[in-house]
Amino acid sequence: MRYLVISDIHANLEAYETVMAEAAPLGCEQVLVLGDLVGYGADPNAICDRVRALAPHALIRGNHDKVGSGVESPEGFNAVARSAIRWTYDQLSPGNREWLAALPAGPMIVDDLIEICHGTPFDEDAYVFDDLDALRAMHSARRPLCLFGHTHVQVGHYLSKEQFGLSTADDERPLTITLEDGNRYLFNPGSVGQPRDGDPRAGFATVDTAAREITIYRVEYPIAQAQARILEEGLPEVLAQRLALGR
Repeated sequence: MRYLVISDIHANLEAYETVMAEAAPLGCEQVLVLGDLVGYGADPNAICDRVRALAPHALIRGNHDKVGSGVESPEGFNAVARSAIRWTYDQLSPGNREWLAALPAGPMIVDDLIEICHGTPFDEDAYVFDDLDALRAMHSARRPLCLFGHTHVQVGHYLSKEQFGLSTADDERPLTITLEDGNRYLFNPGSVGQPRDGDPRAGFATVDTAAREITIYRVEYPIAQAQARILEEGLPEVLAQRLALGR
């Protein structure tokens, strides 16, 4: 099976459509979505409609999906995120709001190789920011490859009997990593709609279970159009500015 893996779309239609076009010739048979379809961006309904039509093999909620659909309050969100998610709630159609509210929490087992989560396998809202976070997540995962989102940082960790380290130290993109038997892996495909690792290009990944390979990608998309949409909708200007910075 060859999966397309996407996360943290954040209502950025321009980035989403670019990623899907880039992924189209890659031969992916199914799609895995790691949460946060909405929040920050200007097109929450369009993203929900497209992902619903996509019928992903596995789809879990993110924290913005919970708050944007009214499942949880925006307590803990900063002022900008709170403003954007309240706007998102008001913009969502009743059908899309209900659909988002019903999305399952992670972690979720996909197959014998893959588990997915939004934050970590032990807490859907926790972040993997450093090596200790990564080790804890890997030890709590129930499959050799755990795919996560939430941080908007494209990164991969590995754990063997001998060592723990980064699989993504190489800046080359696309970058393919072979998943060796006996090792554990923790990968973030990067954010489609709001990268925060200093690279403004949209991130995504593919996993080939037969070849036991994961490939991570970056692709340029029309950032200026996404920025214009944010400003047109009256969302905070900083949300438009940060797209060009990748922060």
